[in-house]
Amino acid sequence: SSQNLSEEFAEAARQLKKEAPRIQFGKIDVTHQHDLRKEFNIRAFPTVKFFVNGSREDPIDCKGVRKASAFITWVKRRIGPSTVLINSTDQAEAIIKADDLAVIGFFRELHNDSVEVFCETARDVPEMPFGMTASEDVCANYSIQRNSLVVFKKGKPVHNEVLEDGRQSKLGLTRLIKTFTLDLVTEYNIETSVKIFDVPVENHILLFTPTNSETFSEIYENYQSAAAGFRGKILFVLVDTNEARNGRIFEYFRIRDIDVPAVRILNLTSDAKYKMPADEVTVENLKEFCQSYLNGKAKQHLSSEEIPQDWDKMPVKVLVGKNFNSIIF
Repeated sequence: SSQNLSEEFAEAARQLKKEAPRIQFGKIDVTHQHDLRKEFNIRAFPTVKFFVNGSREDPIDCKGVRKASAFITWVKRRIGPSTVLINSTDQAEAIIKADDLAVIGFFRELHNDSVEVFCETARDVPEMPFGMTASEDVCANYSIQRNSLVVFKKGKPVHNEVLEDGRQSKLGLTRLIKTFTLDLVTEYNIETSVKIFDVPVENHILLFTPTNSETFSEIYENYQSAAAGFRGKILFVLVDTNEARNGRIFEYFRIRDIDVPAVRILNLTSDAKYKMPADEVTVENLKEFCQSYLNGKAKQHLSSEEIPQDWDKMPVKVLVGKNFNSIIF
């Protein structure tokens, strides 16, 4: 909530006052400040912007940051180095083991496009520590080929992304890395909904199924297997259809009890919905559906009411999605 964010923001200001007194924190209620709202194109609340060197032009957006510790890291990485330079295996181990998650870049040399993209990405992901190294010993210790980005979870490597010069974009890497703050499949509930929307992946796939059904464990296993290959491109979400508090989502997707298990893809930007053509939730069907969606070949699913029985009784016919095409065209 805005209140919660406001408190974390104030806490970050208190802590940074000692460490970096040059950084000023301020808050504005733009309810009646229409000029400011227009000038800085404020559309959502709360919005956090970082102004550099006294300039009003092009402030930097601080998106998806909610905790005081992340605000502090975000600001520090904007005004100083965004990654720790690692020269020894001990140093690497210290970073990898200090938090649940850590990201390390293993490079041949520390001046190329990949390093630049890596450092830029670190600025936008303040939730986890970033380190980089060009030390032969460190790379050999982890048996990792140079020019790789590795995500460590609880001290173990869980993802290795080879960085080819100029191939990866900052946004692509940011999306990928932020997905590690969530499980591979995230169950939708009040607590996780905020985290799901904080990860900047605009494609969400949702599996609607009762979690207490006999077939659930098999379906869930298939869903999880398919998820691994689409990390950073499509976010995999599970919706328990037995949970009454999820009712609004069923309405939004027009899912009925007789439809489950059901699989849908939602594009958050366009609000377009896609229905998996196959009924069975197999790994093969899920992969095919996700791939055809990413290739732009999936058909948009337009929800429709059932055709009313007396739709053609009167001079003015009643049209719904399901009979619109056949009657009009």
